[in-house]
Amino acid sequence: MKEIVTSPVFGVLISIIAYEIGSLIKQKFKLSILNPLLIAIILLIAFLLKFNIKFQDYNNGGQVISFFLAPATVCLALPLYKKFSLFKKNAVPILVGILCGAVSGMTCVILLSKLFGLSGIITKSLMPKSITTPIGMALAKQLGGIPSIAVVAIIITGILGSIVGPFLYKMLKIDDKVAMGIAMGCSSHAVGTAKAIEIGETEGAMSSLTIAISGIVTVIIAPILWNLFSSFFK
Repeated sequence: MKEIVTSPVFGVLISIIAYEIGSLIKQKFKLSILNPLLIAIILLIAFLLKFNIKFQDYNNGGQVISFFLAPATVCLALPLYKKFSLFKKNAVPILVGILCGAVSGMTCVILLSKLFGLSGIITKSLMPKSITTPIGMALAKQLGGIPSIAVVAIIITGILGSIVGPFLYKMLKIDDKVAMGIAMGCSSHAVGTAKAIEIGETEGAMSSLTIAISGIVTVIIAPILWNLFSSFFK
């Protein structure tokens, strides 16, 4: 039994099964809050606790899935390729929007962390919450934060963004496809982009573009913002 549990195949298999169950539940009830990834995470945690399986054993397969995360993110460039002419037509507002979104997101993290009395280390771990996981982990480590906390923040941000985003579009009557894609990609990275692709091809293309640019902007701006506000946490 121990050999089965520690096998990478085991971790990959139960992850796929959990996600498929989440997808079936989402299809059945048609509720945005029933995000397949969120359901899969809950099912996996419950399964590991119920059968007393160590995370390290499960993660032998989890690392295999993580390995394909970067190539999967790169694949999101395909919708952008199809809509590249749209980007060239709206290049300036798109780039300004992404810059403002990245900066405002990190600034809010810093100010809210100060408001709720979080430490500097936790704050630096939360700052990359809106960029894709590989870049976010590296940035958190560079800033002096904790990469594992950054991963949790990134996952939660992505799931919440994909759930709340469409609701906010309707509530605020936002119907511009470019704006919707940029907002989703800037706030909730790859998970949000997957949702944007469901909404429409243009939204998905703009969200894919935003992931790349937002990641670059965040890596450049995050150390500067932290230097400006670091005195808050002394």
